Amino acid sequence: MRVGILGATGYSGAVLFSLLTQHPQITKIDLYGHANREPDRRRSLVDEVPAYSNIHAQLLPFIPQTIMETDDCLFCATPAGITKDLMEPFIAQNFPVIDLSGDYRLKDPLQYKKWYHKEPPAEQLLTKADYGLSEFLNHPKNYIANPGCYATATLLGLAPLVLEKLLEPDSIIVDAKSGVSGAGKKLQPSNQYTFINENAFLYKINEHQHIPEIMQQLHKWDPTIPTIHFTTTLIPVTRGIMATIYAKAAPQISVAKIQEAYLHSYSHSPFVRLRNETFPTIQDVKGSNYCDIGFNYNPQTNVVTVVAVIDNLLKGAAGQAVQNFNKLYGFEETTGLPALPSFP
Repeated sequence: MRVGILGATGYSGAVLFSLLTQHPQITKIDLYGHANREPDRRRSLVDEVPAYSNIHAQLLPFIPQTIMETDDCLFCATPAGITKDLMEPFIAQNFPVIDLSGDYRLKDPLQYKKWYHKEPPAEQLLTKADYGLSEFLNHPKNYIANPGCYATATLLGLAPLVLEKLLEPDSIIVDAKSGVSGAGKKLQPSNQYTFINENAFLYKINEHQHIPEIMQQLHKWDPTIPTIHFTTTLIPVTRGIMATIYAKAAPQISVAKIQEAYLHSYSHSPFVRLRNETFPTIQDVKGSNYCDIGFNYNPQTNVVTVVAVIDNLLKGAAGQAVQNFNKLYGFEETTGLPALPSFP
C-alpha cells in the first residue's frame, strides 16, 4: 500500500513516519507540506527532522486530487485548524483519512468553536467522521478522527467503570500529567528547559480542549454523567501521560467487581495491560502503544482510584493512528507497532 502524511515534521508526524516505514503492508510513503505555504520541492524531511538524516524524502505540494490518485490512505498530523479547511474533497470522495488533529473529533460544531476558538468544519462533514478510540472502534468509516492524548488515557481508564455503572456519575475527578512533547515543537515559555526542569506547571484547568471529546464519549456510555473535573499538569519528562482518576463508587462495589469490569472490557485488547491493584509508571509504556492501567478501592472513603499511563506520541497519537489504520484495513491490530516498550 502507498500512504501519504500531511505534517510529518512535527513530533507526532515524525513518530508516525518512523512507524509507517516499518509497517510490512506499506510500500511507499509520500510526504506533503501545508497547502497554505508556497511549495518548495527542495524542502525535505531531514531539513525539519535532522534525526532522519539517512532518509531523503521531499515534502510534496498538497494537491488533493493528486493525493487521491497516488495514495491509498492519507494521515494528517497537523495542528488544530488545518484539516478542517482541507479535507472536504477527501470526505466527498470517501477517501480514507486518519486525522490526528482535533478538527473532526467533536460532532457539535459549536463545541469545537467554544473549545478550540476557531471556526468549525461544516456539520455535514463532521457526521462522516468516526471517533477513533481504537479499543472501542468497530467497523470504522473512511474518515477516522484520532483521539487526543489526554482523552485516550482518561477514557481507557474510565471505560469499564462507566460502562458497568460502578461510579457515582457526578463524582469524577481527573488529574492528568503530560510530558513536554505534548505541547509540540513550537517554542513557548512553559516548555523551555529553564522553566520546566525540576518544575511542574498546572495549565488549562477545566479548560483543556480534550475535555469535550472525553464528555462526548462518556455520554455515549452513560448519558447521566453531568461533567468531570479535569486538571492538566506539565511535568519535566519528554514523553508520557499519567491520568490519575478519582470517583465515588456506586453502592455495593467491591474490588472483585472492579477487576471483573476491566477484564471484561479489555480481555481482547492487545494494547491494554492491567495491573492487580498496583499502579503503573510512565516508564512502563514509554516507546510503546500500550496503555497500562491500575486501580485501588478505599472502602473507608468509598473512592476508586485509577491510574492510566500512555506514551503521548504513540498510544496518544501516532501509535493509535497506526492501530486504527490496521483496523480500517483488516490487518492484525499489532502490525507495525512495537512489541515492547523502551526499557530502561
